[in-house]
Amino acid sequence: MRYGYVKVAAAIPSVRVADIGFNLQQIESTIALEEGRGVEVIVFPELCITGYTCQDLFQQQVLLDEAEGAIIKLLDFTRQLDIICIVGVPAEVGNVLLNCAAVIQKGELLGLIPKTYLPNYGEFYEKRWFASSVQIKPCEVHYAGSRVMVTNEPVVFRTWEGMKFGVEICEDVWAPTPPSNGLALAGADIVFNLSASDELIGKNAYLRQLLAQQSARLLMGYVYAGSGYGESTQDVVYGGNGLIYENGGLLAESARFSLEAQVVTAQIDIEKLRSERRKNSTFVTAQQNVSARMVHCHSTETRDFVLERVVNPLPFIPKGEDMQKSCEEIFSIQTMGLAKRLAHTSCKTAVIGISGGLDSTLALLVTVRAFDRLKLDRKGVIGVTMPGFGTTDRTYNNALSLMKGLGITVLEIPIAESVKQHFKDIGHNPENHDTTYENAQARERTQILMDLANKYGGMVIGTGDLSELALGWATYNGDHMSMYSVNASVPKTLIRYLVRYVADTALDEGSRATLYDIIDTPISPELIPADEDGNISQKTEDLVGPYELHDFFLYYFMRYGFHPRKIFMLAQHAFNGSHKDAGHYEDAVIEKWLNTFVRRFFSQQFKRSCLPDGPKVGSVSLSPRGDWRMPSDACSTIWM
Repeated sequence: MRYGYVKVAAAIPSVRVADIGFNLQQIESTIALEEGRGVEVIVFPELCITGYTCQDLFQQQVLLDEAEGAIIKLLDFTRQLDIICIVGVPAEVGNVLLNCAAVIQKGELLGLIPKTYLPNYGEFYEKRWFASSVQIKPCEVHYAGSRVMVTNEPVVFRTWEGMKFGVEICEDVWAPTPPSNGLALAGADIVFNLSASDELIGKNAYLRQLLAQQSARLLMGYVYAGSGYGESTQDVVYGGNGLIYENGGLLAESARFSLEAQVVTAQIDIEKLRSERRKNSTFVTAQQNVSARMVHCHSTETRDFVLERVVNPLPFIPKGEDMQKSCEEIFSIQTMGLAKRLAHTSCKTAVIGISGGLDSTLALLVTVRAFDRLKLDRKGVIGVTMPGFGTTDRTYNNALSLMKGLGITVLEIPIAESVKQHFKDIGHNPENHDTTYENAQARERTQILMDLANKYGGMVIGTGDLSELALGWATYNGDHMSMYSVNASVPKTLIRYLVRYVADTALDEGSRATLYDIIDTPISPELIPADEDGNISQKTEDLVGPYELHDFFLYYFMRYGFHPRKIFMLAQHAFNGSHKDAGHYEDAVIEKWLNTFVRRFFSQQFKRSCLPDGPKVGSVSLSPRGDWRMPSDACSTIWM
């Protein structure tokens, strides 16, 4: 449980039907190997001790006696091992035979979990041999030399380190009310499923959807081990499905129809799952009246932790094939939000400051889309470029080119002279390029936009993004303020992808070229004069740090409430140079900017406490009316 991770495995061993000695040997060798690899809990398929397809052989006493003997041997084999093993076995309990999962650790039979739902349709006829857990009364039985409680109530196992898990068997998860529902609501972080589900056309896709949904709906890890090669193919075939999910996301999967034994492993982030549950009031309400019998596992030897998961350095960016679909969906959310606000206020004019940078470009594209959806004339979009002391020819020309290409109304209002007058009024030396020098320009621009909105009966569209809000990288009552902020929950790293999406899929050739150049332009507020060559001298990322790092910090800080120590560890793995779209940063650099992030996030909350309205588009928002309510004078001491 270092950093909240638990390493689990789904094993599909070679099986011979009714050859218990062979099956036990395969199970033991797998356990020994995975123990050495740091696996903490391993699950095997349903009835793996005997083979699932024994049919009427389950009525033979010799098979049942040998199966119990195999469990005795497995208890002895694991006596010095920390790993928790979950194996399938037919077990006699009184006058009934149960299809059970035996939970074993350090030579002790921790539990014997019977299957609840027995399929008795189509190719399945388990009720011919087995009884359901609902047909038994809770009782303590003597099995495999151990005294163990067998019950029909939920049983949750708790490891010494605090992870909780439950067990269900095959058909249980296909039922209308799976046992895993009660197990999760009773506190199980992970559910392990021992299965022997046969292969049919289309069934595997449905199974994967089912497990993903169950994992997501219950905010838990789900580990599934299905029977494979070696089971009888008399009437059906078993493909050997090993699947590991975390909150709906697939972490690991086996190769289907393999003729070899397989083990798939993954580290499940328990801390992340618990964070999601704490925040989900529906889950909290549902678990109020659910209880379970708790079984405590043994303590284990402390080992050095090595993260084995791949960490995405760009957590806000949609993956792979979903990129275009996700970009279009984000645009639609932004567009619908602004369209509703324009219609509600009867505004037919929108005023927006265009700098030639990414943020204002995205806001302009959204605004134009909203006008198109409302069937309003694009000339009602008033784009204002306001060159100042730091404006370069590159951004100035890109701003004009984009506005003209989109067919909106273009205004050019230089601010240099009015800002100089303001400096004179307040007695500020214009050679002193301090915060006053910068913020006076930002506020002058905002005043112009607000006054134009009054003049033309419109509203000011905000351009600031989520990353800037997190860092407080906005001038209070300057670019910080607007009448509707369409980018408020879009992080800086995502904006680049959204603008590229538009450039790749829409617009004329000239506007497309302009967008590509805007994407390649360094991020800057352009408040300090350009260098001798007319290039941008004030680069934001030189001052506050790389936005790809800050967006990474923000995601894990906000979404899961992770400890800064864990965020640092994840960043080490994410930015190690292996990702083609992200940079490589040394530990000292990551630590430096993580400290900057925490310090600025806390000190700049006052700017977020009075944000204008804006649509939430993703899993993280800093709106004081939405995801984030924080006092402006909270201390950062324990985070630092």
